[in-house]
Amino acid sequence: MDKTILEQVLREEIMEILSLPVITTVRETIEEKNIRAYIIGGFVRDLILQRKSKDIDIVVEGSGIDIAQTVAAKLNTGVNVFKNFGTAMIKTPDVEIEFVGARKESYRRESRKPIVETGTLEDDQNRRDFTVNTLAISLNANDAGCIVDPFDGITDMEKKLIRTPLNPDITFSDDPLRMLRAIRFASVLDFCIVDETFDAIQRNAERIAIVSKERICDEINKIILSNKPSTGFLLLAQSGLLKLVFPQLMLLQGVESKNGKKHKDNFEHTLQVLDNVALKSDNLWLRWAALLHDIAKPATKKFDDSVGWTFHGHEFLGSKMVPGIFKYLKLPLNDKMKYVQKLVALHLRPIILAQEEVTDSAVRRLLFDAGEDIDDLMMLCDADITSKNRKTVDKHLNNFQLVRTKLKEIEEKDSIRNFQPPVSGEIIMQVYNLQPSREVGIIKNAIKEAILDGVIKNNYEEAYKLMQMEAEKLGLTQISDGGI
Repeated sequence: MDKTILEQVLREEIMEILSLPVITTVRETIEEKNIRAYIIGGFVRDLILQRKSKDIDIVVEGSGIDIAQTVAAKLNTGVNVFKNFGTAMIKTPDVEIEFVGARKESYRRESRKPIVETGTLEDDQNRRDFTVNTLAISLNANDAGCIVDPFDGITDMEKKLIRTPLNPDITFSDDPLRMLRAIRFASVLDFCIVDETFDAIQRNAERIAIVSKERICDEINKIILSNKPSTGFLLLAQSGLLKLVFPQLMLLQGVESKNGKKHKDNFEHTLQVLDNVALKSDNLWLRWAALLHDIAKPATKKFDDSVGWTFHGHEFLGSKMVPGIFKYLKLPLNDKMKYVQKLVALHLRPIILAQEEVTDSAVRRLLFDAGEDIDDLMMLCDADITSKNRKTVDKHLNNFQLVRTKLKEIEEKDSIRNFQPPVSGEIIMQVYNLQPSREVGIIKNAIKEAILDGVIKNNYEEAYKLMQMEAEKLGLTQISDGGI
């Protein structure tokens, strides 16, 4: 957007914000109390970048909690007070506002928790991480709507630069999480980190040890959710942070050559797969599956003179590694983890099907194992084709289309996706007067395998007949008709 037009748009948008009922009330309140206040940080940054945001931070040269409570009382609305943090929050249909007192901070080397003192707007801007986050919009009567930009953050936004307002070594040593935030902003905003700032990240990388895994993983998730996640992960690797916060991923990097044969750089390949998935889906956990799909390749790498480098079984070992990685990074150990495990374990199955004659039985088994996640699995497999040879990519994608057609045909015909065998264990136990036992499992498995192999159709009648045949082999006596 032309700079003159942008400035006009900004003026109009700032005036619109100042006219919001809650902001008008804030302005009235600070004037009554003779206190200065400003909208600051991310909201101002996003406003200038023309990114929509409804989260407003207001810094008050005084008690943010007191102003919030007074404003809430005037508006007859609720306020959430967080005394330990010195903040308060008001939610309205238009915006969510957090109030905090202006402060200055000092740090002890062993902790990223600051010693906080009451301060001025200038103190508050000095303590912030990057110049693009220091900008403030005045709410005060004498200069309402004016942007306070002491570190020329607007110019840095125009040039798409990330830099610290003060000495970057002090900034990152005080709060090492800011190193990850720098890389996250570069990835999310498609900005460059200036050399002086990036060099300081490299010098202070080891300081990340004092940051909790939860905070680290929160930043990693935001990088994964950016439009081109590879930008962030390449910066993490170059900075030296990746080997400290996610060493398993760093092991993928590098190419080994033997007898004139070499394998591809699995780190670069993984990032390309992640970017490919990011083009199609904003599902965080599908993106995690892309990031981890080849995680076991270093552990399974072998060289064979006849075929070169192999990574046999990396999908199965990778699936087993997922819980440990999730636990290490403090990711949720629930159905999200199991979803990632499943996709990592299955990610080669459609590729193998695409290279061979697609049999009904193989497709049924893939549908059964993938269940409702089959579409995500196929998306991951599409993304996994990263050859620089366009003909090879097109060939694989065309083969995948054949697999998709077969999946649709089998699903429509046999209803396999997430199917439960039509004769349940409860029916088997009722018909043969059994308790849960090995025999029940044998019969259930025989029915499942027969359906998946196409020996019988997926219906009660044929499954019931097979149950009778298998029970007879086991010497079981039928005492009920099972409702037939």
